[in-house]
Amino acid sequence: MQRTSPACAGRRTGAFAAAIAAAAVLLLPACDSAGPERDGGQPSVPPAAADIGCAGNGKLLASGSTAQQNALEYWVEEYERACPGVQISYRPLGSGAGVAQFLRGATVFGGTDSALKPGEVELSKEVCPGGRAIDLPMVGGPIAIGYQLEGVDDLVLDAPAIAGIFDARITTWDHPDIRRLNPGTELPSVPVLPVHRSDESGTTQNLNAYLSGAVPRQWPYPKEKAWQGRGGQSADGSDGVAAAVLASNGAIGYFELSFAEAGHIDTVRIDTGASEPVGPSAENATAGLAAAEVTGTGNDMTMRFDYGTSEAGAYPIVLVTYEVVCDTGNQKQTLPALKSLLAYMAGEEGQRALPELHYAPLPGNVVEQVREVIATLS
Repeated sequence: MQRTSPACAGRRTGAFAAAIAAAAVLLLPACDSAGPERDGGQPSVPPAAADIGCAGNGKLLASGSTAQQNALEYWVEEYERACPGVQISYRPLGSGAGVAQFLRGATVFGGTDSALKPGEVELSKEVCPGGRAIDLPMVGGPIAIGYQLEGVDDLVLDAPAIAGIFDARITTWDHPDIRRLNPGTELPSVPVLPVHRSDESGTTQNLNAYLSGAVPRQWPYPKEKAWQGRGGQSADGSDGVAAAVLASNGAIGYFELSFAEAGHIDTVRIDTGASEPVGPSAENATAGLAAAEVTGTGNDMTMRFDYGTSEAGAYPIVLVTYEVVCDTGNQKQTLPALKSLLAYMAGEEGQRALPELHYAPLPGNVVEQVREVIATLS
């Protein structure tokens, strides 16, 4: 867990409250300008240019996934501090917009929580002369189910209950299916207010994939970036969903763990059939990711997850954010800086920071392959 000073925590909470009132939430990065703290409570030392391997100069434009927003904010700050010749602009517009902008040639990479579709790969040949776009996994982590329910600070749900909540079949918090999973907990008879993403999102696609994989009869919907369930409220981006959950008693939504931590939002523990329900954490997400396998061809590193895992301590709703880049045909003027930045993100320095930011580092065998592919980009 990230250690946060009272002053920093106050600023985060205040920022959330003000943003909700303005209907435009921006989650703040960690207040300590030195970044996440390491073991023993000592702040991290900003990496030197030699540690990062700075190369090239100029401005890198990128956009996409809000799931990796907080990790990118940290990485960009650290990289620019060590490599002042490079400026990086990452706009967290959602996975769909990130892929679309990359395919228009507007950005040097796009962030997405779901791998490119065959049609998108074909389109990418227009912006990757002589090559194609590939998916490079970079950030792992749990999709937290966050809720606000007065008097209840520990809540267990399973896949059927989550599907029922987000498909408007479970409409009050004292529903028998929820009571069964929470014996001894006094559940109020207040409406369930599910909140989903209004924009196309890889986070949504991964939740759709989890539910359709774990309980296909209760969730007979395609694994799309657009929301599939019935009813509920919608909000733009993970930050918007988090803000909507904070705004209403009885609300429940889904977003990356870093957004739950920043907003001090209670999260659901999931009954997977293991001996104990599993909560979202970097460690539990890494255990969930360990069962994933790389299924992409060539230099593409698309991964496939086991959403039905019942391994002890393995959190089942996980995602990997991919950086979409050209394998060949990248812009020559920005290629050195692009490779340098990606190598830092996938390197030991960049991955080591992730748990303190409430993300999960990639499994060792996967991140080694990512580094090898980055070195070949041209």
